[in-house]
Formats: sequence, C-alpha cells, structure tokens
Amino acid sequence: MATRNRRLGVYTAEAVIMLLVAGLVFVGGLVGWFIGHYATPGHTKTVTVAAGGTQAPASGGIAAAPAFSTSELTAEPGDNWITNGGSLSNQRYSPLDTIDTSNISQVKGVWMTHLDGSGLAAKYSAESQPLVYEGVIYVPTGEDDVFAVDADTGKIIWRYKGNLDQATSTVCCGWESRGVALGDGKVFLGRLDGKLVALDQKTGKLAWSTQVERWQNGYSITNAPLYVDGMVITGVSGGEYGIRGRVTAFDASTGKLKWRFWTTAPGTWAGSSWKTGGAPVWQTPSVDPKLGLLYFTTGNANPDNNGSTRAGKNLYAASFVALDLHTGKLRWHYQMVHHDIWDYDAPSPTILFDATMKGRTVHGIGEASKTGWLYLLDRTNGKPLFPMPEKPVPQLAEQKTYPTQPFPSYAPFVPHSLSDVQYKQLVKQVSAAQKNAKTVTVIRAKGIYTPYWKTPVAFTPGPQGGTNWQPSSYNPGTHMFYVCAQSGPSANTAETAPPAKQAKGAPHPATIGSTLTVAGGFGSNVGTFTAIDATTGKIAWQKRWPESCYAGSTTTKGNLVFIGRNDGRLQAYDARNGKLLWSWQTGAGANNAPTIFSRNGKEYVVFYAGGNALAASPHGDNLWLLGLGGTKGPAKAPGAGQGVGHAGENNAGGGNANAAGNAQAGKTAFAENCATCHGADGHGGNGGPDLTSISSAKQLSVVRQQVENGGGGMPAFKGTLTQKQIDDVATYVVSDITHGTTK
Repeated sequence: MATRNRRLGVYTAEAVIMLLVAGLVFVGGLVGWFIGHYATPGHTKTVTVAAGGTQAPASGGIAAAPAFSTSELTAEPGDNWITNGGSLSNQRYSPLDTIDTSNISQVKGVWMTHLDGSGLAAKYSAESQPLVYEGVIYVPTGEDDVFAVDADTGKIIWRYKGNLDQATSTVCCGWESRGVALGDGKVFLGRLDGKLVALDQKTGKLAWSTQVERWQNGYSITNAPLYVDGMVITGVSGGEYGIRGRVTAFDASTGKLKWRFWTTAPGTWAGSSWKTGGAPVWQTPSVDPKLGLLYFTTGNANPDNNGSTRAGKNLYAASFVALDLHTGKLRWHYQMVHHDIWDYDAPSPTILFDATMKGRTVHGIGEASKTGWLYLLDRTNGKPLFPMPEKPVPQLAEQKTYPTQPFPSYAPFVPHSLSDVQYKQLVKQVSAAQKNAKTVTVIRAKGIYTPYWKTPVAFTPGPQGGTNWQPSSYNPGTHMFYVCAQSGPSANTAETAPPAKQAKGAPHPATIGSTLTVAGGFGSNVGTFTAIDATTGKIAWQKRWPESCYAGSTTTKGNLVFIGRNDGRLQAYDARNGKLLWSWQTGAGANNAPTIFSRNGKEYVVFYAGGNALAASPHGDNLWLLGLGGTKGPAKAPGAGQGVGHAGENNAGGGNANAAGNAQAGKTAFAENCATCHGADGHGGNGGPDLTSISSAKQLSVVRQQVENGGGGMPAFKGTLTQKQIDDVATYVVSDITHGTTK
C-alpha cells in the first residue's frame, strides 16, 4: 500500500511507501512480549492472563460493556460510540443535532488532556478514532498504548503500555493504531507486532493475547478490530512484505480461532505467486446482520508495482469481499483493479447505506479508493449500482497487464491526468535522481492505468491516492458521502532484480518491485474534500486545499461534517453545501476522525490530535473534548510539521561543521529517523542506499551536510532535528557504520 512533506516534494526509491517514509523508523529499544514464540505461519496460540487491578477507577467506576447484540451494534450512536465506524454500517454518522449549523460557531473546549507523551516520535501517527461507553473514552496511540479517559474530567483512568519492540522492521506507512473494539467487558487491540490482545475494560490489564502472525514474517495489525456476535475480527497488514492476506475471527472470550478467510487464492495468479500475493486488509469491516454478511476491501497485490511474475487478475487483491459472518465463507466479490501494478489498493473502510433510487430502496455499499473513484455496489450481490463497464486499457507484455479495467460512469473525485506543474516537478526530480544519465526521458501518461517498465512513466493518482486509509462518512439525511483525498502524482519504473539476500532468520524484506519518484509525499499535494451524492454518483460539492486532505470525516443530523487539517485545525462544514462554519486549532496535526456522543443530555465532540508520519504533520498527544458551553480556548498553532518534530518544537541550528557529536546518542536518533530507508545497521533498508557503499559517507562534514540539507531523494532534517541531534547522527554514521574519520 501505501513521505513525507519536507517540501522537497519528491522521493525516489524501490519501495513506494518505505522510501516515502524517509527516515521515520527505528532500531534497538524495548523488547516486545514473547515475540515470535506463540505462532507459526497460519496458526495461532492464545495466552490467557487473570484480570487484576492497575490504577484506581474513576469516580463511580467503569461500567463494563455487555456482549453487545447485533441490534445494539447496528443502532445509530447516541450516548455511546461503541464501534470504530459508529455502528456496523461504518457510516461515521451521528443522529445527534443539538450542535448544528446554527450554533457550531459557539463550540469551545471543555477540556484537553495530554496522553502521557505517547506516540510523539516522528514514526508515529495518530489515526485512532476514540470509542466512548458510559462516560469513558477509549483511545490507542501509535505506540499501541491504550488509554481510558474520564469523559467528565479528562482524567486518565488507566493506561495499557504496548511496549513494542523498537527493532520491528516490517511496519509499513508509519507506526499507528486505527482504534480499538469494545464488548463483553473487554477492550480489543490489534498490535503492530501481529498480536491481538484483550484488555480488562475496568483496569486495562491483559486478559488474553493471541499471536495472529509474527512481525518477522512481514505481518502487522493496524486496523481497529471489530467486535460482533461474540467474535473479534481483524485483518492483517504487510502487503509490501510478501505476506498472504487474511481476515480472521476469534472467540472474544478466549481468543481462540473461529474462522479464517484467505484474501489470495490459486487460480488467478501465475504459479505459486498467490502464496506471497499480499492483499492485506487495513480496515475495520462493516456488517449487515440481516443479510448475515461481513464486508471489507483489500490492499495491493505483491510485488506492488511489478506484475511480471503474477499474471492473472490476482484475486482477491484490490477487491470488495463479502463473507458469511458466522463461517467466513465467500459470498461474493468485486475487483476494482485487475492485476494492480499501481498500488491502487483500497485501505479505507467500506460503508453501508440505504437510499432511494428510481423509486426503489437500494441496499448499497461504498468504497472510496486510491483510484479516485467512489465505487458503489449493491451489497446484496456485489453488482454495481451504476454502469461500470470493462474498458480496454494500455497493455505491456512485460508487466502481464490485464486487458480491461472497470470504469465507473461518473467523474472521479481527483484528476486522472497530470497538471503541467505536476509533470514538470516529476521530470525535475527524476533528472536529479539520474544526474549521471546523458538524457532523461519521462513519459507523460494520458490517463489512468498506464503501464511502465524501464522508462519512467508519470501518472496520477500515485500510491498516495486518491483516498488512502482515511475513513469517509455518509449522511442519510443528505444521502452524501464525504471523501477526503489528495491528487498524488508519481513516476514509476519496474525493478525486476531479485531482492538482496537476507541473513537466516532475518525479518522479511519489502518487495515493492519498483523504483518510484513520488511528488509531494503525503502532505503537500493538492487536497480535496468532496461530497458525493450516493443516488447519482455525482459530486455535489468539493473543497480544494493547497495541502493534502489526510484525515477521517464524521457527519451528523445537525447537517454538519467534520474534517481535520494537517496544520492542526479541526473544521466543520455545512454538510449540504460545503460552507465552512467553524475551525478549531487542536495544537497538532488533525489527521484523525472525531467521535460524537451525548453525556448527561449534552452533545460533545472528542478528538485525538497527534499528527501523522506520512503527512509530515506536527506531532502531539492532545485529546480534546469540545462542546457548547465549553470555556477553554484553542491551542496555539503548532507550526509547520516535518514528520519528525513534536508539535510546536522550535529547534535551533548553527553547529560546528568540524565538531564530532555523541555516537551513542546518534544511534538512537538514527533508529528513529533513518533506519526505515537505510536499514537498522545502515547497510540498506526499504529502498535506501547502503551507506557503506558511499565513499563520501566516511567524511563527517559531508554526512552532516547531507543530514542537514537532504538531496538526492533524502529529506532535509535541518529545523526538524536539533543541531546536536544532527551532529550525533552524523558522528554515529561515520564512526560506527562507514568507519570513516570524525577528526
């Protein structure tokens, strides 16, 4: 699937996401719990732990959630918000209307709580929409720490510490959790190390732990699990690491396996390529209990951008999938992109809706995709609600391209052709990356689904989207979807060389199959926030921003739709016409979705602002409660984010170019900021060069200048890291990695 802004605009690498994440990860640190001892591929093992107290509960105690019935989970949220999407339909719609278009301007802060500094480092993203039950807010951070917070006071009741192994090297796209599930007195969390854990809701203490898969095998869990019918259901991430995707259901009481559905299967893949075909599931499924169906969409086929070894449609990658809720058996599927070589996966959650079309009620399902289209199907059978003919697309024998692709009959919400500015930007960056070439050619694609091989092809949308992970929302009153996206351009070439040999027992390497030049990262591309009429598929209104739209939306009966901005503003628009009505500075990148609930007869908005690694927005740990009658003012604007610095951090420069820093401190900074691309030991990672192969990397002054100013696809860290950190990193590289001289 699917870096950052740095305002350099472009990063070149063999690994689309990994290099986009330029410098966001890590080495060394805390050792995770029993990593790898509880699972072998395709099997699970559960550890059950007796519940016990940690911290004293809030005044009056925490009310344990019941084993919610499907009718409770299907109901529109009111006093509580008990599933990631608000209900099993994933509409992110609140029927509350005390706060509406007439008074939203009066909403202020009730309280703001800091989440103990969790998830502040550059590699973390705050993408977890909070749950609320009986006056307690449950929210995880990118460190897989979970907090229970008193909704009345903002006091932290308990904290579960994820204690993730900082050496984990198979996490794509920033370290994040997209939320928790709730039910039967437990809080359920999918972890980046491949574990699914159940926490005692009253204490935060571990109740049971199941190893869904090992991170060393390329797997992680970023999606919020789903509690339904006594089960906890989760997907897995890792499409860039040669995994075999699956959705798995576990018994919510014990963590024992109930059923599993594999998202790749033989028959539409050449040879045995389906065994490492990817098709991860990044999202929380939706459910229609009346039909007995569970729905989700899948990620890219693997290798992401090289289809030469996996001829065929590559089912069920880049597809809608509907399963029998109770057995996990396939009921229907619809593939949005056949034989995907553009990283056009569909990580955003599916949304169920009912609407009247041509005098009849239609039971629909929608998905906003990286392709820039909102796909609308009949959820009873998987048939398109509007014409979606298969049309011939450009072919390339080397890529084993599929002859046709489905084309929705309505306009996309982002362009399918490059602007002159985007094309020139890509040409400039490709030229910089190929500075030793006598001539540089960049083919300009005429439309979507243009294949590529050895000569760079520039096209849009790129792997950023379109819509990436961001959850859309749906308002049954306006019958509109609200879709957050960006116009992300890319220039691709195929990389067909075999991956570098790995040491025995080493974690799976990324296998992207491409060298990319991606303009704008995930933060600086033109953003769009679009309302789309579900009854026609047509755009009702659209807002265009100079920076990407990279957050989830939530809408209400009060004709409001909320969306966050990279600069920290949480905004409310009139859901009917797109008029901006309210803007609130949260103090950190607002790259999340707000939760709406009622408490003692009053409507509130709870929002976790923590920034985003890929969008390079300012980091923080700010949990806000907002409402009418609030008296707290907005936070101070955090300033421009670089994907590394904390919110509001002001770093000074001006070091001595000949002075050596502290290599040990530099090792820590390297782990958090450089290891994703260059590898934990500097010998090459997810698309970054082996530092030992660069002769100038033995010179302290050269390395320091490179870290400060970037170049050649590397972002600049000046103004992001302190001068001391830059000195320390440069010293560590020269003394411990390239073994040059620091004199």
